[in-house]
Amino acid sequence: MTTTAYSLTWDLDVFFKGGSHSVEFQSFLDEINDSMKAFEAEVKKWDVSNILQEKNDFLKLLNSLQTNSQMLRQAGAFVSCLQAQNMQDTKANELRGKVSNYLAQLNTILTIFDDKLKTISEESWVQLLETEELKDLHFVLNERREIAKEMLPKEQEALINALSVDGYHGWGEMYDTLVSQVKIPYEENGEVFELSVGQAHNKFSHPDRNVRAKIFESWEKAWDEKAELFAATLNHLAGFRLSIYESRNWEEVLKEPLSYNRMQKETLESMWNVISDFKKPLTEYLKRKAELLGVQKLSWYDLDAPIGDVNSHFSYQEGAEFIIQHFSEFGDQLAEFTKKAFEDRWIEAEDRSGKRPGGFCTSFPVSGQSRIFMTYSGTPSNVSTLAHELGHAFHSYALKNVHPLNRNYAMNVAETASTFAEMIVSDASVKNAKNDAEKLALLEDKVQRTVALLMNIHARFLFETKFYEERKKGIVGKDRLNELMLEAQKEAYGDCLEEYHPLFWASKLHFFITGVPFYNFPYTFGYLFSLGIYAQAQKEGKGYEEKYMALLRDTGSMKVEDLAKKHLNVDLSKRDFWEEGVQLCIKDIEEFLEATKN
Repeated sequence: MTTTAYSLTWDLDVFFKGGSHSVEFQSFLDEINDSMKAFEAEVKKWDVSNILQEKNDFLKLLNSLQTNSQMLRQAGAFVSCLQAQNMQDTKANELRGKVSNYLAQLNTILTIFDDKLKTISEESWVQLLETEELKDLHFVLNERREIAKEMLPKEQEALINALSVDGYHGWGEMYDTLVSQVKIPYEENGEVFELSVGQAHNKFSHPDRNVRAKIFESWEKAWDEKAELFAATLNHLAGFRLSIYESRNWEEVLKEPLSYNRMQKETLESMWNVISDFKKPLTEYLKRKAELLGVQKLSWYDLDAPIGDVNSHFSYQEGAEFIIQHFSEFGDQLAEFTKKAFEDRWIEAEDRSGKRPGGFCTSFPVSGQSRIFMTYSGTPSNVSTLAHELGHAFHSYALKNVHPLNRNYAMNVAETASTFAEMIVSDASVKNAKNDAEKLALLEDKVQRTVALLMNIHARFLFETKFYEERKKGIVGKDRLNELMLEAQKEAYGDCLEEYHPLFWASKLHFFITGVPFYNFPYTFGYLFSLGIYAQAQKEGKGYEEKYMALLRDTGSMKVEDLAKKHLNVDLSKRDFWEEGVQLCIKDIEEFLEATKN
């Protein structure tokens, strides 16, 4: 398909040369500092008493808000990439502190802005939004004003922002520091290696159960050694968040994550209720997989074990070309965009020690680019992960001509674009299998992801919900955290496993992310929502790409229920949509059970 050899490492110099010691980046931070001071002065002198006559002042402020937000996002993305590619980069950690300080400053400035915003009379506000320059910003501006009405007085909100740098985000950074010190010993051919967390995690898809069991034993031990520190970190993060909720008289712990994800509680409850009601086929799959692996019950370290043709291996080049080929069958823009991402070195995929675990995609809005991070070792799951992150990047690309203030989409719809892209590739993998054995292996890999999104994520949600309720009463110790996680995993997996992962709360970064509370259910939402979109794309063929991009363009300026109604004509608060999505997952499971029956 192509003779271009794609690089396994990304290019960050195109943004700022010199990595964490970049002189260009330091100049950029100085530019941010000056820009923020100017923005603060503008906000403080802003007089809203005659806003209709002084509309240009408001437009200028919105422009400054947009500029400062994009610059800070650019800086944060750069630092995140530096930290991810080398967890020992102490200078990058220092830079993270600077960026966090600037973010806190921006939030403090915005408390003043928001405080003035909410004092504008309803009549003036309605007239203001009817002006030509603001016609596309109705949703985000109304949303901002309504949220402002629920906040504390600006002085108190400013204090919260100031304290959050060391008291909140500082704990999140502490987690990153602790994880960078976690090493997983692994013996191979008589030699002991120290694996990074990311490298060790890839071993859970090793075909040899002894290897998986051995790495899991080392894995549990490594996390347990620092469990007291992880527990203290998690408790302080939650405690800080709960103190803010209490000050604002927010009794519902899910108020912030639901607001952040622009969705109703009825929608979330409907989704989880349907998933709970349809667990039986998932547990049947787990039982069949145990039979195929020759064990009574699966253990946690068997969940990602391969079935069928265990020799399936894709070089990075092969994986990239496969993704581009099948993206092109969906739409030309997705394929061309993806090809450019590979050619221009937007992706860090090298399998080496010292990298942080997991994968992510981050946007550089000032440059109009994205960067993707993962550790690629050639498994079918790695190819799917790569497609997943490229889906995130394409989402940002689809929004390139949208007003910058309308590009801030929430995590639930963010996970829609990524899982949609992943679905294209995983479906193509199954359909293009060379033989029955390979087809079975790829089908099973696809079902694994269903299990992860409908069972693993469910366990995370159950754990976090119960943890926050207990944290309201005081510190929740390490042993109790283990108990809560074990209970959540047993419920979510229908008690189908022999051995669980009680320290999952410590090993999973998402529990420690300060920017997004309850960073769990957006994945399941995105998965099932994207199934509905994918089913529509299957019906309409290649011509669906423009409709899909139109949906993506609306993700930053609508509530998800309205988004679904407009583009799919469905009601997310009702069970029907979610049942249809889960039924599509069950079809894959039924195909797997049929293919593996005696």
